[in-house]
Amino acid sequence: MKNKRIELIKGDITRLDVDAVVNAANNSLLGGGGVDGAIHKAAGPDLYKECESLKGCITGEAKITKGYKLKARHIIHTVGPMWYGGYRDEPGSLASCYQSSLKLAKENKIKTIAFPGISTGVYGFPKDLAALIAINETKRFINRHSLPEKVIFVAYDDDNYETYRKLLDQ
Repeated sequence: MKNKRIELIKGDITRLDVDAVVNAANNSLLGGGGVDGAIHKAAGPDLYKECESLKGCITGEAKITKGYKLKARHIIHTVGPMWYGGYRDEPGSLASCYQSSLKLAKENKIKTIAFPGISTGVYGFPKDLAALIAINETKRFINRHSLPEKVIFVAYDDDNYETYRKLLDQ
């Protein structure tokens, strides 16, 4: 990995001590399965209450909340696209998730942010394409902005870790 502002780790995003973790949320922001359910469970019931007040989020956009019981001070919730074979501009929507999340991080003076693989679980986005979009959008953003200072991609399993590692080593 050549970029000192980008890091890759394998682990549980809910346990990271960072300024913000990104939640791969659904449109309601009220919790779901996968990363979304894990973040809501770890953060506790106050997160649900704050998310209710946000009145949802459209696909490709992002909203920020407190981190509550997480070590992370904030949670940036972004809604990734469902995969329909690439015929509904899913790559563009996923790129927008990263742009929106990084913009919110910059606006809130977040120095360290951790991303899961957005849309790669039940939403079915191909993991290799999702990782490529994540890395490209992140590099594009951090090349133009001083914040966030560090972006961490968090892989939950060996396959995702290897996908990101190979792309970051190029």
